[in-house]
Amino acid sequence: MTTVVPETVRTARLTLLPLAAVHADEMAAALSDPALHTFVGGTPATAQALRTRYARLAAGSPDPAVTWCNWVVQLRAPGSPEGTVPGSPSGTAAGSLTGTVQATVTGDGLEAEIAWVVGTPWQRHGIATEAARGLVAWLRGRGVRTVTAHIHPGHTASAAVATAAGLTPTGRWHDGEVRWELTIR
Repeated sequence: MTTVVPETVRTARLTLLPLAAVHADEMAAALSDPALHTFVGGTPATAQALRTRYARLAAGSPDPAVTWCNWVVQLRAPGSPEGTVPGSPSGTAAGSLTGTVQATVTGDGLEAEIAWVVGTPWQRHGIATEAARGLVAWLRGRGVRTVTAHIHPGHTASAAVATAAGLTPTGRWHDGEVRWELTIR
């Protein structure tokens, strides 16, 4: 069994920080738009509900054959911890938490299922794509050979992110979603 431990991941504009309960207040605000639940169901979580959930996720999976890796997506200005980030919504400060990415890695460490969500104000700026690509590269560096995602057939934005991260639809379905997959050689 292989254990993968989430580490800080950096891309051109983003830092993926390992998820912690202290991120809950800012993430509750970032993910407060009910439209984010159109394809996944539910409603926006309160800061307290996220704090509880994030603490549980950070503690790890109760199944020793599964590793949970979760990050918050933080915007950063190249070379500077402050200021605005080029290519992000006007007025968005560096350091802002904009969304989350996650990977569930199987015990053999060869397969991971990934997911992402970015708050409405930061959508259509390539943030989800950049975060997903960074996550796939990080997983590749840890020996993962198959990356999957499950995407609602009507969620064209998530399909575009998956495509940009190298995943392709398989034609297989799970709980009303299409299984997307990337085989890393």
